[in-house]
Amino acid sequence: CKILTVEHLQYGIVIDAGSSRTTLYVYKWPAGKENDTGIVSEQIKCDVEGPGISSYAENLPGAGKSLKRCLDQAVKTVPSKRHAETPLYLGATAGMRLLNQTDSKASKGVLASISATLKSYKFNYQGAKILTGNEEGVFGWVTANYLQENFIKYGLIGQWINPVKNTVGAMDLGGASTQITFVPTTEKAEDHENEVNLRLYGQDYKVYTHSYLCYGRDQVMKRVFSKIISAAGYKSDIINPCMPQGYNISYPQEFIFSSWCTANESGPSYSPEQTVTFKGSSNSTKCYEIVSSIFDFDTCNYSSCAFDDVHQPEVTGDFLAFAAFYYTMDFLKATLKMSITSPGDLKKAADTICGMDFKELKDKAPNALVKRLVDYCTTSAYIHILTTRGYHFDDETFKNIAFQRKAGGSTIGWALGYMLNLTNAIPAENPGIWKVQMLGAWAVLIVICILVIVAGVLLFALSFRSVKNDSVL
Repeated sequence: CKILTVEHLQYGIVIDAGSSRTTLYVYKWPAGKENDTGIVSEQIKCDVEGPGISSYAENLPGAGKSLKRCLDQAVKTVPSKRHAETPLYLGATAGMRLLNQTDSKASKGVLASISATLKSYKFNYQGAKILTGNEEGVFGWVTANYLQENFIKYGLIGQWINPVKNTVGAMDLGGASTQITFVPTTEKAEDHENEVNLRLYGQDYKVYTHSYLCYGRDQVMKRVFSKIISAAGYKSDIINPCMPQGYNISYPQEFIFSSWCTANESGPSYSPEQTVTFKGSSNSTKCYEIVSSIFDFDTCNYSSCAFDDVHQPEVTGDFLAFAAFYYTMDFLKATLKMSITSPGDLKKAADTICGMDFKELKDKAPNALVKRLVDYCTTSAYIHILTTRGYHFDDETFKNIAFQRKAGGSTIGWALGYMLNLTNAIPAENPGIWKVQMLGAWAVLIVICILVIVAGVLLFALSFRSVKNDSVL
């Protein structure tokens, strides 16, 4: 077999600048012809310390500095011979989309600070940009299907082949937005803004995708807070049914209402410094009512909608749900020691978590961060409502959702698909590339194996006849 040395490998770096955190990925793949086949694997994953880059709007130099520890790790990971030709990309998602909505000057300043830092390294800097919601959704879909080998697969005879497999849908849940992307079966697009045509490995794909800004995990929490405050008449001490009984916490109004997603609900007496104290009551029924109120299920100007007057075809086939979808479901399964394979199971799990007081929660999940622990009721209720009333998964189709963090050793998310696209590692046409051994070499090996087997059989037969003849004499 061919041994891959530094000269045979190429590298790429993608920085996923999410709303709540930033992650750096180093990918590698065989150089030369194999590059066109997209044989890419995740080399390292480095979580940047601190919050997402959008939080540096008032500390612009800090945005670039926050990346240095992970960039230094990338320097050590990528062989020095490859630094100058290793592409380096940064893609920012919904957190920066929100910042751009409220303060475009600050958004540009954050990206400028980051660009200055990235350019100071010897990698082949390719730019820092804010991804659109549809780009984030489609790149996540490409990653999920690439890792599942649904586009192309390495066959037993040493040839890349199209496996003729159905693609899987992708559902991503970040801090500020959520995306759903899949290939519909028969329905025609009623809203062409949600339709993307792709040609990968000689196959055409007509993909439905939609990104819901303000429906990411962190923004949902703030929107639920704002609904509770509004319903309580903007008092300073408020009962929060989505928080566990025995747990109290205070937030400045600015924390809740400074977001573009909640600014219009701040009320007439809004004061950024004034605090609001939430007192948990562990009331699942009321929590569900409040979480449901952030959706608009009534308005639909199409033949079918998800919510908020957004057209969505019927969900079909298998789905991979990752990021906060995975982390929430993993928590529920591990904490409650139960399998969740239906909407009813998820509702039962959410009701159980929402019904626990603070002490019970801590006893059930002693290693969980309190900051996250007290939010799982809201997040669980939200995922149940989103998947069932929003995306219309039912008892049959919910079984087709796999909640996963990784596939094939790589993290599922938009970053890998983004890099595959920008490096042209997934071609439009089927490259018909051979890996490691050419067909002739494989054919020779097969012929040799057959000859060895035939020779063995002949030798055994001759030996058997010789023994038989000796016994007759």
